[in-house]
Amino acid sequence: MTTEPTPGLPSPARGTWRPTLTVWQRFMWEWLVIGSLGVAIICACVFGQVAANFDRLVYDRLLTLQSQPLSSDIEIVGIDDDSVSELGRWPWPRTLQARLIDAVARAGAAAIVYDVLLTESSPADRDLAQALRAVPTYLPLFVDARAGDQPILPVPPLAAAAAGTGHIDVVPDPDGIVRGVSLRESAGGASWPYIVMPLLADIRSGKIAVANGRYRGDPKQPASTADPASDDVVEGARSRVLVPFSGHLASGQRISARRLLDGQAPTDALRGKIVFVGLTASGLLTHLATPISGRWGPTSDTLLHASALSALLTGRAIRPAGPHWQFAAPLVSLALLLTGFLFLSPWRTLLLTCALGLLSFALSAVLLDYACVWMTPVPTLIALLVVYPLWGWRRLEMTMWRLQRELQRLADDADLLPSIPARPRDVRGDALERHIALVEQAADRVQDMKRFVWDCLNSLPEPILIADRQGLICVANKAAHDYFARVGSVAPEGRALTDALGEMTFIKTIGPETGFDAEVQAHWPDVLDPTDLARVRAVKRGIEVRDRTGRDYLLRYARCRNARGEASGFWVAGMVEVTALHAAEQAREDALRLLSHDMRSPHASVLALIEEEVATTRSERVRTLLRHIERYTRRALTLADDFVQLTRAESQAYVFEPVNLVDIVLDASDEIWPQARAKRIRVETRFDGDGHWIRADRSLMTRAVTNLLNNAVKYSPEDTVVHVSLTAAATGRTDCRIADQGYGMAEEARAHLFERFRRFRVPGQPHTQGAGLGMALVKTVVTRHDGEVKVESEPGRGTVVTVSVPRWDGAM
Repeated sequence: MTTEPTPGLPSPARGTWRPTLTVWQRFMWEWLVIGSLGVAIICACVFGQVAANFDRLVYDRLLTLQSQPLSSDIEIVGIDDDSVSELGRWPWPRTLQARLIDAVARAGAAAIVYDVLLTESSPADRDLAQALRAVPTYLPLFVDARAGDQPILPVPPLAAAAAGTGHIDVVPDPDGIVRGVSLRESAGGASWPYIVMPLLADIRSGKIAVANGRYRGDPKQPASTADPASDDVVEGARSRVLVPFSGHLASGQRISARRLLDGQAPTDALRGKIVFVGLTASGLLTHLATPISGRWGPTSDTLLHASALSALLTGRAIRPAGPHWQFAAPLVSLALLLTGFLFLSPWRTLLLTCALGLLSFALSAVLLDYACVWMTPVPTLIALLVVYPLWGWRRLEMTMWRLQRELQRLADDADLLPSIPARPRDVRGDALERHIALVEQAADRVQDMKRFVWDCLNSLPEPILIADRQGLICVANKAAHDYFARVGSVAPEGRALTDALGEMTFIKTIGPETGFDAEVQAHWPDVLDPTDLARVRAVKRGIEVRDRTGRDYLLRYARCRNARGEASGFWVAGMVEVTALHAAEQAREDALRLLSHDMRSPHASVLALIEEEVATTRSERVRTLLRHIERYTRRALTLADDFVQLTRAESQAYVFEPVNLVDIVLDASDEIWPQARAKRIRVETRFDGDGHWIRADRSLMTRAVTNLLNNAVKYSPEDTVVHVSLTAAATGRTDCRIADQGYGMAEEARAHLFERFRRFRVPGQPHTQGAGLGMALVKTVVTRHDGEVKVESEPGRGTVVTVSVPRWDGAM
């Protein structure tokens, strides 16, 4: 493991180490940690209610934007300041309250909710009870917490005259604002419905007929069996609902009690309506703080009850979404944001964060307005506001860390040019600014390196081409441009190597491992395609080519590698002109040809003179001397001939053509027939099939097979057999096997068999003439044909030589 520096901290002391994560592992680890933190924030907001105040604030603002008027079937008769001033201070006598209820009944009200506690007896209770019976009237009860949560009911005569009773307890939220009502109160094992619930049950069951008659939401059971105290009358309602308060009442929905008693109210104002009668005077301490108080002022408890009934009748009562939905919605937003961290750029991630926040806010507003469901956007907003900056900070830290690491690697890179000492920049600002300044310095250094590389490429006299993974030329130096301009070809950039270099003519392969000439010639110019790794190996070793102007070049490919030593896919093609070298080789060939001719002619004359003198002389001493001279002359002639043949095999360009290997073996057998006959050696041939076609230079291949047969005859005793066979191998090659019954050779001798001027003898082997160049020629010719030679031999057991060359597949 290596030690990685941390931005802003000194490097660890030399000799210490600590395990580090890879960049990807660190990225994913931080991604998971930040995602888990976001989930924890959502859980704390949803289940821990740590952001309840923000929830209420957002709810109040959204509710203020809505306009929820009271149902047109609801009217309010208020005991307002004017009524108290004219009719007397509160509480009024029961007779006056009875007159007020009678006036409401005579005005045609369908039902009355009398929001006044009648918990004390009075002599006039009989008159008030009689008034309560005139129209279905619903009275409130009060749960006194100071008396052990005991309900304080209306006095019995009045309770018996009422159509129903219900609690009017209103519990504000922790911030002192009333946002909803409890549809049922429980205390001491007993429970009471909210004051409007019995009335709502009677309306839905048809006992009370209001002007509109139908409301959304039918009861689940017949009206005759509906229990006014049951929650079933509210479509499975929960025990608490949020009330969409009405900021102002429509014209005529609020009538003063004094005007009604004086007969000044409109005649049909209360007909068929549900009338709420209650205290609205400012000095009676019945006003509540609600979400709309900041805009419309305090709300009376009578208006609160009327708003609750209106919401329940019209199906506009607001219910909080369940905890699982409150948890799932921000979790989805968090998951989308975390996914964006993995795949989006910082700018798109910022847009995604803003979009998710706006979407959650808009979703809450739409659900509140159209579905009457409150799903707070606060958990989503808090999670986004925490996770996004935290992720941005961590990415910035990781970026700075990686910048520092890469800058250190760049500074330690010995392959870069040493930077010229210069005055250091005056870098000020935070750590990021300093890192950016260092990156700019590193970029300048890389630009200098790039300029240096370009200058080096353009200063080279040889054409250099650089191709990408698809074999398309992407870079060419100045010499390459000059070359293509000279030969009349288009610029090389953007062209395939097979197209740009395929116009040349293949000459031969070079290198220590030759023998690819036939293959390259057969697949030219496809061998120039670097994407075909099987064929391009010959070009990697080097080949000689000739352009349309007659100039010869050495073409070679080299594969580029990255800093880790891995193949990057880019290729460098270099061309070195060897026209002068070929001219020198041609001069050498001419010299060899001249030397061969000049050596053969005098030696032939010497041999003719020797034969003439041997025929005429009678001195045995002279005859012996002449025989020695003849032997040395023939040896020198053979040596010169073998040397010239080997030099031609190594240097000249081969002319490949389809050749039947059977014909070559037969020609070689005919050539060595005199030597075999002189030693009474029989050459037996066996061919599997009529044709074994290969692409070969016929004369050189014939010379190589002739040398092998000549050696088999030369190094075999008399009255033996040399077996020659041709077989087709399963690997697409043809094997020529030559086996003799000669003297064989040791393993040490086989290791040097193909070296020049090497000759070997085993004990008991007669002396033979030779220069030691025959097997060197065989190796050279076979290798240039992309073949191989195998030798198996043991002293006294003969030698088996197998030549394996590729079969011709019929393609030219």
